[in-house]
Amino acid sequence: MRFRHPDGSTVHLAYCTNVHPAETLDGVLAQLRDHCEPVRRRLGRDRLGIGLWLAKDAAHALDTDPSALRGLRTELDRRGLEVVTLNGFPYEGFGAEEVKYRVYKPDWADPERLDHTTALARVLAGLLPDDVGDGTISTLPLAWRTAYDDERAQTARAALRTLAERLDAIEELTGRSIRVGLEPEPGCVVETTHDAIAPLTAIAHDRIGICVDTCHLATSFEDPHTALDALTEARVPVVKSQLSAALHAEHPHLPEVREALAAFAEPRFLHQTRTATAAGLRATDDLDEAVAGHALPDGSPWRAHFHVPLHAAPAAPLTSTLPVLKTALTRLVGGPAPLTRHLEVETYTWQALPPELRPRGRSQLAEGIAAELALARDLLTDLGLKELP
Repeated sequence: MRFRHPDGSTVHLAYCTNVHPAETLDGVLAQLRDHCEPVRRRLGRDRLGIGLWLAKDAAHALDTDPSALRGLRTELDRRGLEVVTLNGFPYEGFGAEEVKYRVYKPDWADPERLDHTTALARVLAGLLPDDVGDGTISTLPLAWRTAYDDERAQTARAALRTLAERLDAIEELTGRSIRVGLEPEPGCVVETTHDAIAPLTAIAHDRIGICVDTCHLATSFEDPHTALDALTEARVPVVKSQLSAALHAEHPHLPEVREALAAFAEPRFLHQTRTATAAGLRATDDLDEAVAGHALPDGSPWRAHFHVPLHAAPAAPLTSTLPVLKTALTRLVGGPAPLTRHLEVETYTWQALPPELRPRGRSQLAEGIAAELALARDLLTDLGLKELP
């Protein structure tokens, strides 16, 4: 979906396909048929943006076989789909029964991460629509915080500098500009937007910036205006933003709230949980640790890294951080010029919701994703953007 900003630039809205597990190119092609095109049809649009997640094997197949890349581009066009952004965070196995800490491997100190992201950049350059010259990729925020020492930090920074050089070469070869954004996430070396400023200014290359995920922003209790103002002042580019909402519990000391939260503790994904205290953030790596005992103080609200559907907040006594998303979006694209032109709805946890909230079958999932995109569309038009055909 494309929108015209009042300044005349085009803002792209997509949804991320990491909600549909696929490790191979054949799996990706099946996603387009079984999920992405049905979402487009439900929205009544001739064109729908998707933020592709390409696992290691799928990315390698496309990067090493020009005919396969042309075939994917043809299939996108045939189904009324377009790609301007990729989710390069998960490397493989995102559809496994247990993902948890595995999603942070390989990190930016491992050569596989550089090779994979380079392959994604080459693939994206070949997938961009003819009238779009800029593509973006979100990636791991350096590493999970443990087992990350000074030596690995130096290796990671060197890898990102090498990546920037390779992105320069891709533009020289193809005429397409590809940028990569570190995506701050609770528990990682770069947990907050503030944490991103030092490493990104040290790299000092406009092709390497930040991806602002509004669920992660909210989980860490960051104020959107403060965070985005600091990034602007530091001249850190907001490469893209993922529009997502976290799980919010206003009164975690109440037994009924703990019971409601426990229903969202599940074995597949990590749901880092945070609360803001006078002494700073207190944290657990997962939601079950928080609800099981006294790991977190419960005198102030809790937020958990659980991407809940944008259009359907959890039932009371829980809610979502959709207000944080709205505030961030106002700052991202509501000003005289957009801070970013690539927006991606990223609710990958539909099948991890409590059983009674999960979609039953492809049709219900498509309806839910379409409803999220419709909400995001309305937020953008309320900010003065005009939807394009």
